[in-house]
Amino acid sequence: MQWKYITDLAQIDEIKNQTGYSLIFKHSTRCAVSMMAKRRFEMDWEAIPTDTNLYFLDLIAYRPISAQIAETFQVHHESPQILLIKDGACMLDASHSDISAEEVAEVIASQTV
Repeated sequence: MQWKYITDLAQIDEIKNQTGYSLIFKHSTRCAVSMMAKRRFEMDWEAIPTDTNLYFLDLIAYRPISAQIAETFQVHHESPQILLIKDGACMLDASHSDISAEEVAEVIASQTV
């Protein structure tokens, strides 16, 4: 699996308008906790279906995009944070030590039954 980097506000609308699942990982490049959460997530991300779009946001470099994500998907901004989006709606948001690829895979599996 590979990250698609979010670098433009227009990408948020694209994600919102996609069908199926997309995941956004908001990462602070200055935070050790964020680095650990990202590493742990990537170690287990093979549990997530391969047709899930994985997006990565460097929220230090793109702070306005992070704010737009929070507004668009009606979640409280946190860092690190993951948002699982399905057909434009946020199905799961988790931060810090609650970030789990296994939980993302479980939510997806429970929705496809």
